[in-house]
Amino acid sequence: MTTALRLLISPIYRRWCCFVAILVAAPLRPVLTLQHSVKPSWRWPVSNLLHCRTISSPPITWTMPPLTRSRIALGGSSAEENTFILPTETIVDTTPPMPSTPQKGASLKRSKYFSISDGEPTTVAKKGRIATGKGSVSEAKKATSKQKSPKPKTPTKSKKSPSATKPPKSPKTKSSSPRKREKIEPGSLPPPKDWEKIYSLVQELRADKTAPVDSVGAEALPERHLGEVVYRYQVLIALMLSSQTKDAVVGETMKALQKHGLTVENIQQTDNQTLNNLIQKVGFHNNKTKFIKESADILITTYNGDIPQTAEEMMKLPGVGPKMAYIVESIAFQKNSGIGVDTHMHRMFNDLKWMKSTTPEGTREQLEGWLPRERWGEINALWVGFGQEVQQQKEKMLKKALTCSSPLEALAPIKKLRFDVSKEAKRYGLEDDVRKAMGS
Repeated sequence: MTTALRLLISPIYRRWCCFVAILVAAPLRPVLTLQHSVKPSWRWPVSNLLHCRTISSPPITWTMPPLTRSRIALGGSSAEENTFILPTETIVDTTPPMPSTPQKGASLKRSKYFSISDGEPTTVAKKGRIATGKGSVSEAKKATSKQKSPKPKTPTKSKKSPSATKPPKSPKTKSSSPRKREKIEPGSLPPPKDWEKIYSLVQELRADKTAPVDSVGAEALPERHLGEVVYRYQVLIALMLSSQTKDAVVGETMKALQKHGLTVENIQQTDNQTLNNLIQKVGFHNNKTKFIKESADILITTYNGDIPQTAEEMMKLPGVGPKMAYIVESIAFQKNSGIGVDTHMHRMFNDLKWMKSTTPEGTREQLEGWLPRERWGEINALWVGFGQEVQQQKEKMLKKALTCSSPLEALAPIKKLRFDVSKEAKRYGLEDDVRKAMGS
């Protein structure tokens, strides 16, 4: 008897009884979820039914079906809508509503769920919707507006006398026109170091004139035997076709046009579809078809079938830029008012550190600033052909560099133009020649 009594009053036995009670009462725990996901807080499952607190008035009667979990949503207009019945008893929450005025030292925080006002029951709100049995959105807004105390007016400073105040500064007006870049005058820039030595070596390497530009370039393709007017017009067409197109494709297209009849009168009479089919292999052939047709009309009506004699007048033709105009002027009229610089020359001269620019037009202006004018006519074909051989005919270029008058000095600019000398020498079996040229 004494042993059984000691067992009943022992702490371990009481803890086991509480654990069993919790396991039995767990299925009876209701999942109470207020509207808009506002959940009351509790500690133990058994105390849920004994410590349910409502946050709205009047008091709400909580009920629960036996051995089921019910999800209820508050917000009905009467107590009956917010009531469910227990199988054995009904528990009524008689907890008084939350005091409207906080005690001294206490603080009531405002959140997106709770809107607290003086003298009125607490409401649950989210996104402008009210979750109480009575009330509306307008009433909640009025209740929150009553709590806000009017801001005290800040005293205005006394105005100073007009004599003491400083005169207002006139606002700075920004000029709407963009800032113009200063034009670089020819001969105004200092030339780069040792440029003449590199230039003369390139002339020596290009003396054979075996680059693609020498056979299918704008100077070699036109038909001079048909007269100077036709020759000049074909030079213009060859340059218009060369944009974003390889020289071999330009040469093939020019031969097709010459077979069709490449005169300004014949091109004017040719329909757009036929002309487009003839030049369809070049890049942007649709735009170039339109530019060639429009240029033919302008040349016949304005220049009597010939091309303009100055680069400035050529740039007024559709599809003709500075590079084309200066090259056509140099080939057709042997005049050099500017240098025609394409993207390949722009890249090569920046790799050689002869200038520092971001566009071919900037390269042209800087090149004209220090290059002697007597070299303006030859530099385009000279350096375009040199770049073609460096990139497309590497074995031939390497052999020419190794057999020139200064092999070591000739290999230096080639390396700067992204030519891997050691790799290409190993590829073509010229390693011994390169080591001999390097002096090692």
